[in-house]
Amino acid sequence: MNIQRFTAPTSREAMAKARRAFGDSAVILSTRSTGDGFEVMAAAEESLASLADHAAATGAPAARVPQIAARAQAAAPVAASAPASVESDTEALAMSTLSFQDYVRERMLRKRREALHGTPAAAHEEAAAEPPRRAPVQAAAPQIVARPEPIAVPVQRFNQPDPIVARNPAPIRTRQSEPAWEDSVPSTRFPSNDDSRMAVELSALKDMIEERFNTLAWLGSSKQNPIQSNLMLKMIRAGYSPAMSRAVLERVPTDAGAAEAVRWLMDVITRNLKVAAPGASLCDEGGVISLIGATGVGKTTTAAKLAAQCVKQYGAASVGMITLDTYRVSGYEQLRAFGRMLGVVAHLAHDRAALKDLLNLLSGKRLVIIDTAGLGQRDQRIQDMLDVLDMPKVKKTLVLNAGSQGDTLDEQLASFKSSSLHGVVLSKVDEAVKLGPALDALIRHQVVLRGVANGQRVPEDWQNPDAAALVRMSMGTQGKSAYDPLATDMGYFFAQASGRGIDLGASHV
Repeated sequence: MNIQRFTAPTSREAMAKARRAFGDSAVILSTRSTGDGFEVMAAAEESLASLADHAAATGAPAARVPQIAARAQAAAPVAASAPASVESDTEALAMSTLSFQDYVRERMLRKRREALHGTPAAAHEEAAAEPPRRAPVQAAAPQIVARPEPIAVPVQRFNQPDPIVARNPAPIRTRQSEPAWEDSVPSTRFPSNDDSRMAVELSALKDMIEERFNTLAWLGSSKQNPIQSNLMLKMIRAGYSPAMSRAVLERVPTDAGAAEAVRWLMDVITRNLKVAAPGASLCDEGGVISLIGATGVGKTTTAAKLAAQCVKQYGAASVGMITLDTYRVSGYEQLRAFGRMLGVVAHLAHDRAALKDLLNLLSGKRLVIIDTAGLGQRDQRIQDMLDVLDMPKVKKTLVLNAGSQGDTLDEQLASFKSSSLHGVVLSKVDEAVKLGPALDALIRHQVVLRGVANGQRVPEDWQNPDAAALVRMSMGTQGKSAYDPLATDMGYFFAQASGRGIDLGASHV
């Protein structure tokens, strides 16, 4: 009889192997869970038919044929060491085929009929005909290595209809099967809302502990080094961010006095502020300069100041002006009015193609200034404007309002792609109460300051950038403000922030 063993991680895969081996006529004889996975013993239905013919020829009961087929494979591994007959294995081990179930049902129905009609002789004859149970094979042959007893399961035939059973059959008592290998694997536990809430609370608790420890560390260091704590308070009041203040003051020389520490601090900020070199202003550089920025920062006034300086030095024929501002009412007229005052013609470009044509027309000019429409840092049209200006010769210059908040300046630098900017023009310096936020943003984003506009007069209120003068102006803020922190609040500023750190190179400190 052709009986094969199939082993796989799961019962489904093992049965699939049996089906691939024997086809739709595959008969599952037994299944069990082993250390290597799930084991299935199977044979072809034709082999069982031949075994039934052999049993009929030898005089074995027809109902015993499925039992012999179910346990012949169990005795195959030990046949070499302890040979035994098929009949002894059949009597020692339990049957688990559909034919055996039919046989048991017929016996139970016969016993019920005999009990109802009172025929003890027939029942006695049936009991006498039933062979006595024998001890298991393992007990008769102790020299055989003990193996886990296979789990008796009903024979499964693929693509076969379910057998027809009688109505109200007697209940059949079966053995409790051992748990399969899949049942031993713990079920996957998905995170719940309670887990997420607990994770958030633990994270908040961690941040609070770190903040308290950093505060205690700052209070301890401020008592040991009062000069550092005073400089920290001075920088925060000037408008510099706590992150930059920590990065600078961590490198203050420990043996420096109060005056030396202040000078050292101002020198460090001055060296880290990038400004255009003397004689390398926008007017001296020339080329095509586009002024971009948010609404109301003074781009058109800055364009007029640059044109006036170039006209004063090189003449009106050396300057060309173009505007892309088609959104603002009278935006083009304002630039034309400045152009008439200077003797320069202002042109209007509606799209990228028109801008290219005008740049080719004004290619002989020393300085070409492109004025653009003001767009907020969160406007979706910023990228479209940057794509229009994405030309090799165009130098994008961002105009920033010096009186804006530090967070606003950070957003504007990030939205207008600070890494691709040619430089920055700081406007409305005369209106800014504190220059610390503007200088702090320029240092952290590492952009070059190309010019400073400190008023509305054209062209008088324009200065070339001087880093030392701007730092002195920022640190010399006078008067008290409701936004100024107290000395007792400095521990919270010293607490570790979650934002981006400041990387100051050794050459700049």
